[in-house]
Amino acid sequence: MKRICIILFLAPLFAAAQNKPLIIEGTAPNLYLTHTVAPKENFYSVGRLYNISPKEIAPFNKLEIEKGLNLGQVIKIPVASNFSQDGVAAPDEALVPLYHVVKEKEGLYRIGATYNKLPVETLKKWNNIAGDAVNNGTKLVVGYLKVKKDLSALSSMAKPPVIAAATTPAKETAKPELAKKEPEKKPEVKTVKEEPVTAVKKEEKPVAVEPLPVKTAPVVVKVNEKPEVESRKAKNFNGGFFRNIFTEQSRSADIDNETGTAAVFKSTSGWEDGKYYCLHNGALPGTIVKITSPATGKSVYAKVLDVMPAIKQNDGVLIRLSNAAAAELGQDAGKFDCSLSFTK
Repeated sequence: MKRICIILFLAPLFAAAQNKPLIIEGTAPNLYLTHTVAPKENFYSVGRLYNISPKEIAPFNKLEIEKGLNLGQVIKIPVASNFSQDGVAAPDEALVPLYHVVKEKEGLYRIGATYNKLPVETLKKWNNIAGDAVNNGTKLVVGYLKVKKDLSALSSMAKPPVIAAATTPAKETAKPELAKKEPEKKPEVKTVKEEPVTAVKKEEKPVAVEPLPVKTAPVVVKVNEKPEVESRKAKNFNGGFFRNIFTEQSRSADIDNETGTAAVFKSTSGWEDGKYYCLHNGALPGTIVKITSPATGKSVYAKVLDVMPAIKQNDGVLIRLSNAAAAELGQDAGKFDCSLSFTK
């Protein structure tokens, strides 16, 4: 009787716990959720809750299915086949947000890298973030758990991801244009066949019309090619978009100065707008760093995205900046000496 009372008392607490935001832990590919076993739960019911086989849960926790689970036992739920970062789910599945809790000195770039190199722009869209800095303790959506609508109580927490792909509209609009041009040519060919007598005279007009698309197509290719070539040439943005912000920051704070070796990472940012970014271990995300090349005498201003990953390629490197920033410095190949200035 006493055991029954304890179970009845704990049941609402376990139910409330399962309705809390799902916090994802670990690093890809070994991502997991933490689950506290509720009354009457076993490997199979927990598997249905998280849409994963008990044969994956048991070995992940170094347990045996035959021995079952104990009330209040804490187990790890692997996030693998039931994980989505593309917003795609089966018709009978719902997408439940999975959250990452931001730690100290952790920026969007590093968080995205932890979860299968999730792009920073995707993190911003999912979490409605405008800037690059996030506060400690903030819960950020980094993916979605695919659960069965009819089998999992977690489906009540489903929230579809914000999908705003910039390239999709461009492709969709390009296809109708091609579709319209093709039918226009087909009727002309048909009319030539149906009217053989007049087709001899009218054939001259289509011949004059057909070269027009042929001429315009290469023009489009050339126009597209020029920006690609020009976008990779160093443009003078007078230090870049963030120069004025650095000036404002330096008025009200102490300045740190460092010298060392700079390296480059590839990025599509900065080529057309002068918005340069960098990775640095000494400045907080969002800080603007002035980077100067003694060899060329030029300076650029870049915003810190995150710290540099602890990998062998970064040994002895003081800062990594985008290739667009390095191009304006005249140092777009390999490593080079630099001096830095940034606010504490």
